[in-house]
Amino acid sequence: MTLDELNRLPLEDFVEKVGWVFEGSPWIAQAAWESRPWASLEALHQSLVRVVQRAPREAQLALIRAHPDLGSRTRMAEASQAEQRGAGLDTLTPAEYERIQVLNRAYTERFGFPFILAVRGKGKAEVFRAMEARLESDPETEFQTALSEVYKIAYFRLADLLERA
Repeated sequence: MTLDELNRLPLEDFVEKVGWVFEGSPWIAQAAWESRPWASLEALHQSLVRVVQRAPREAQLALIRAHPDLGSRTRMAEASQAEQRGAGLDTLTPAEYERIQVLNRAYTERFGFPFILAVRGKGKAEVFRAMEARLESDPETEFQTALSEVYKIAYFRLADLLERA
């Protein structure tokens, strides 16, 4: 799909093509559609990000909570599976799996939402280091960091969508 093709899509088709890039939150694509046409991938991404930034905190929190735990063996979106596979999170040893589950639980208990990290280009060791370091963050900093990581994930997904043209 090209950017020009995206710019020409009617609302329903645009939401179908782009609504998945923000995990479980097609409302973002629906709201951004009105700001077309976009001159670049970056402009499209910024339109989507602005929708999230202007959304009520409860909607932002729901967006964060729509993401699966890293290393989880539960059902998740195909894009999440591929991203986690790329970071080696589908081949955790039993000890690594237990460690990531402990870190996920500690993080969720501390902040009230799952740990979010754009794992593309990262390995298991980087994921573990990030989880441990971010457990030390204050809640507001971590909320903003989680949103920033969501934005990165969405950018990677949009870039993949447009590369498949």
